Amino acid sequence: MTLGVCHVTLRALPKKPLPVLGDLERAVLDHLWSEGESDVPSTHATVGRDRGISSNTVGSALERLHRKGLTTRRKVSHRYRYRAAVDRDAFHSRRMLDAVGGVDQLRDAGVLAAFVDAVGDVDEATLDTLSALIEARRGRQ
Repeated sequence: MTLGVCHVTLRALPKKPLPVLGDLERAVLDHLWSEGESDVPSTHATVGRDRGISSNTVGSALERLHRKGLTTRRKVSHRYRYRAAVDRDAFHSRRMLDAVGGVDQLRDAGVLAAFVDAVGDVDEATLDTLSALIEARRGRQ
């Protein structure tokens, strides 16, 4: 396990918990993370065709992700091109934060201790990475 530096900070995400995503929405978001930007036909070719679903269904998933604030879009000719509004690392970090009950729960020393124990069980280098991230954060304040 390695801890990467998120390109988009957790502060860029809404304060409320992330919305629940269906399987198709998660697959579409994974596609956008891989491709950077995509339109409905390209996303359908990658995500929808093998599932046996229509291009309209994939387009609806992209639109739902946009309404949930997880994608941005821009019009190019007569099509929208979608891009993930948050990078994969920040999204999954926020998912983990939501799973423990939000930032208020992180103030609980027991939750923090359990996290540090879990990270420490991986290897010493991961603890060093965590320490460096904490120091970098302190330096920005």
